[in-house]
Amino acid sequence: MNIKKILENINKTKPLVHHITNYVTVNDCANVTLAIGGSPVMADAIDEASQMASIASSLVLNIGTLNADKINSMIKAGKKANSLDIPVVFDPVGCGATAFRNEMSELLIKNVNMSVIRGNLSEILALSGKSVVTKGVDSSDISIKNLNEYLKNIAEKFKTVIAVTGKVDRITDGKKIVEIYNGCKEMSNITGSGCMCSSLIGTFVGANKDNIFEATVAAILTMGIAGENAWDKYKYEGLGHFHMGIIDEISKITLEIIELNGNWNEK
Repeated sequence: MNIKKILENINKTKPLVHHITNYVTVNDCANVTLAIGGSPVMADAIDEASQMASIASSLVLNIGTLNADKINSMIKAGKKANSLDIPVVFDPVGCGATAFRNEMSELLIKNVNMSVIRGNLSEILALSGKSVVTKGVDSSDISIKNLNEYLKNIAEKFKTVIAVTGKVDRITDGKKIVEIYNGCKEMSNITGSGCMCSSLIGTFVGANKDNIFEATVAAILTMGIAGENAWDKYKYEGLGHFHMGIIDEISKITLEIIELNGNWNEK
């Protein structure tokens, strides 16, 4: 994996990442995009969704705070992005929690070709049609081999890169799968770590449109390493320092830091 080239492309192109995202974590999403070298724009009005998408390097769709108007903006922006071969990242926040979220996620998938879908295991399984509880999935009855194969099948079904983040992150394009062992459990104690990860993916793929899979892997490695390093520095200071520390660590990411700290394996 050529992480050096992936990072260089971000620095060189400073990708414009169009977000239609939720209002809980929008500031964090903008800041991590800036921290890694991209340029964020948070435009969700349907009147400008298509035009904004047309000038962006990538589009990130996040359904955390969902309503019908926002879905219409997402579809309009997504179709425009598809027509221009602009990568689209989908974060199906809370998929499986309500019938409305399930229906809207299905509507988005039906109307927009997603380049990457990132979520936790319960969200991804719900998106695939598997009935799961929404506050987490007990995968103890699923062998790792079977889980990986199942995720590959989802990627093939949706013709996309599937990224499941959790204790072990799994990224697959339907053929190969990478497992990442970075990150720390404390990242789940702050609001927005998943949303920030999706914004990083949007930035990485926006600068590396010809290498979506590896760009996604590099983005998730970056998030995990930043989380680990921030916790090492701020675990005695409290979650507020840790939260800001993640953004600090993302801004300091280099090839050397990823090579030194990255813990991953291709299956």
